[in-house]
Amino acid sequence: MQKGDYVLYGTEGCHLCELAEVLVADFQLSVHHQDICDDESLVKQYGISIPVLKQVKTGQEIAWPFTQVEIQELIRGVV
Repeated sequence: MQKGDYVLYGTEGCHLCELAEVLVADFQLSVHHQDICDDESLVKQYGISIPVLKQVKTGQEIAWPFTQVEIQELIRGVV
C-alpha cells in the first residue's frame, strides 16, 4: 500500500477514535490521520459518525463501531 491509501477521520480526545486507531494499527496500513476539527466541511460530514476509516482509491468507508472483519472487507473492497 502507498502512503495515504487510507484516511482515519477523528478528532483529538475522542476515546472511540483511539480504539479505532488500535484496531487499524493491527493491519499495518498506510493511514493518514485527519482531525475533522481542522475543516468545517469534515465536521458537517463526519461529526456524528467518527471515527471513520476511508479507502482513498475507492472512496469506500466504514464508520464506528467497526470490527477487524469489516476492516478486512474494506481492504479487500467488499464493503
